[in-house]
Amino acid sequence: MARKVLLVTTVDWTSTARYAGGFAAASWSVEVLCPRRAPARLSRYVGECHLYRPLLATRSLRKALAKAEPDLVVPCDDRAVGLLLKLYKKELAARGENAHLVTLLRRSLGRLDTFEEMLPRAASMQASARLGIRTPETISITNLEQLHLTLDLLGLPAVLKVDGSWGGEGVAVVRTKEDAIAAFQRLSRPVSRLRSVARALKRKDAHFLLDAVFAPKPIVNVQKFVAGRSANSAFACWQGEVTGEIYYDVLVSDGPGGPPNVIRRVDCPQMAEASRKIAKHFGLSGIYGLDFIRDDAGDVHLIEINPRTTQGGTLAFGEGRDLPAALASSVMRSEATRRPSIANDVVAFFPREWERDQASPYFLSGHHDVPWDDPAILRLCFDAVPQAHPSRRSLMDMLALPSETRKTAPMWRRAFTAAKG
Repeated sequence: MARKVLLVTTVDWTSTARYAGGFAAASWSVEVLCPRRAPARLSRYVGECHLYRPLLATRSLRKALAKAEPDLVVPCDDRAVGLLLKLYKKELAARGENAHLVTLLRRSLGRLDTFEEMLPRAASMQASARLGIRTPETISITNLEQLHLTLDLLGLPAVLKVDGSWGGEGVAVVRTKEDAIAAFQRLSRPVSRLRSVARALKRKDAHFLLDAVFAPKPIVNVQKFVAGRSANSAFACWQGEVTGEIYYDVLVSDGPGGPPNVIRRVDCPQMAEASRKIAKHFGLSGIYGLDFIRDDAGDVHLIEINPRTTQGGTLAFGEGRDLPAALASSVMRSEATRRPSIANDVVAFFPREWERDQASPYFLSGHHDVPWDDPAILRLCFDAVPQAHPSRRSLMDMLALPSETRKTAPMWRRAFTAAKG
């Protein structure tokens, strides 16, 4: 009997569909809990979709779990992690009325009691430092007096970060005390109810309505600034042991602190050691990510723990470097099938790098991560490119190429060169 995974997402990231492809390649059945407009609903690898309703989030999750009866649950964004933890705490408070659900969540995520230390930025970085991981000092603050004292201690520049933010939002690099004060006042102030309602209508996202009603107060942290370039770890783990790992340096990102456009896979003992220490200390199971800064000397500094899947983990670099396959193998206690390996360590993510520069040299020197195997996801990415964008014409030419042409790397490159010329 095939195993089943339920992917849980509350956002519209295409990476969820790529994880679906990874688990499907491992011969698992894939279902997803997601919003109505989420790309994963279109993926050929998803067998059944369960509707996620932001205003009835816990009920949506309970219903999906009851219907899907998965062997594993994988959260694909930070809000999804919070939703699973909320359900877990409710089940514990119910004194084991649904012991199967508690067991499922523990099997899927690991020691859930440790998440209270792992989720807050300051607490997680302080725990990492105690483990001997090179980590910039991070301090939680609540007022301007604490801000001044912390800046006197850590110095400038510094980084202000809000707990629970992702994708580069809720982060500010400050170089003067005046900048720091302005950033703290902005980040520590709850978003106005009027603005939340306006964002809900504009983005058609009911999560902003919840913000308008509850207006959560942000928790701000100050982190010592580390100069360098971004690097990341994406790893699968089982009961505190790392079973699959991908380490990479970011060559091009979507703005400062934003998601990567181009990465290079690397072998990095420092990131490997940090990943293993984090997985063991927190007793983790599932797929996680770590954010680092690599300084000019080549050393990496851990700056953030991602308690869920990341985009880098969607890639398949062969045995031990295909995270869905590694996690599936751990659950089954036998080797799972996996996707064909990417032969090039340099990867340009589609369509962001194309939108940034349609003549990017990384299309010729690296692997262009186009989802040719999932046509509906490919079409969705294409439709997201604005009509007036200069890359749209050459992208249409690429879509018109015969599939056999696209599968042959030299012909692909010649066709790309001709299209952009």
